[in-house]
Amino acid sequence: MPRTLNRAVLSEVLRWYAAGVALFLILRLTDILSTSVGAFLTYGATPGQALGVFGALAPNTLNEALVLSVPFAVLLAFGRMQGDSELKAAAAGGVRPLSLVWPLALPFVLVAALAYWNAGYVAPAGLARFDAAWYTIYGGPQPTPTQDNYTYASEDGLFYAGRVVNSAGGPVASLEGVLVQRGDETITATGGTWDTAAQTWTVTGAWITRPGEDPQPAPGPLVFRQTDQPRPPAPPAQQVSTPELRARLASGEGTPEERRVDAHQLAARVADPLTAVIFALAAGALGLLLRNRAAAFAAVVVFVALFYALWATAPQLARVGALPPTLAAWLPNLFFLLVAGVLSWRLR
Repeated sequence: MPRTLNRAVLSEVLRWYAAGVALFLILRLTDILSTSVGAFLTYGATPGQALGVFGALAPNTLNEALVLSVPFAVLLAFGRMQGDSELKAAAAGGVRPLSLVWPLALPFVLVAALAYWNAGYVAPAGLARFDAAWYTIYGGPQPTPTQDNYTYASEDGLFYAGRVVNSAGGPVASLEGVLVQRGDETITATGGTWDTAAQTWTVTGAWITRPGEDPQPAPGPLVFRQTDQPRPPAPPAQQVSTPELRARLASGEGTPEERRVDAHQLAARVADPLTAVIFALAAGALGLLLRNRAAAFAAVVVFVALFYALWATAPQLARVGALPPTLAAWLPNLFFLLVAGVLSWRLR
């Protein structure tokens, strides 16, 4: 009898889950359309260009729907069964309540595997295409990649620029906020140029500071030998596949803040898909305590709101170093795992 009942519960949950995925996708894509349709009409976007925008966001949107549909399905299925007294009849027949919860995790392990693959390999490529899709609609070039806080040390001196911009795409880049340390001289300037072909930095309007002397303006442009080559900025962590993100972290490149963001994103690509399994356990335990459909709808709203609050806050805490990146990525799951444990204790 328990096996037959478990199959019936799983069938009910999976029907609601399919409806939930469709509902969340429709709502999310409608939201994207409502915020984009004005730009589509203003810039005369073709149907193909509009589909390019939706296609770029579709994998990331799918992952959200796969996870958020779990509490929707479990709570509404249990709410319906509670309202029709089916779960009461099962309890009267000697079925332990928790025996109906554990099997719910099994199908969502497969959902977690799909979400993990999608988050690590498909969604990053889509997000990388998103900006290009919009600039195609706008009919203009994409913004020039810039490199901030560039620093290079060699036998010719220490070279620093607050920003390196190569707007023309050629061998000459512009420099902003320049500092050159050469011997006992410190040269500062608001700007300059970097000729990678000639391997020189040229700064104008520079000031020279020497020990024991007041800063003096340079008599003219100053030219320094600089043999380094500018490198394009690293793409955001959300646009990098999981293997590339692991390699970037292992190389130790980037600022401490950038490495924290990379570490959080890598951990989140494991934690977020497993949220589907933890949601199934927590929502299943809560669903057994509900008494009607109205309570089930209210519980869905609370689940999604709490998840979004933790999921949106944790990355910011990781970025500034307030929480370790891995802990921040797992924070929503740990919270709902605790909820599942407390509710299971009440149902024991």
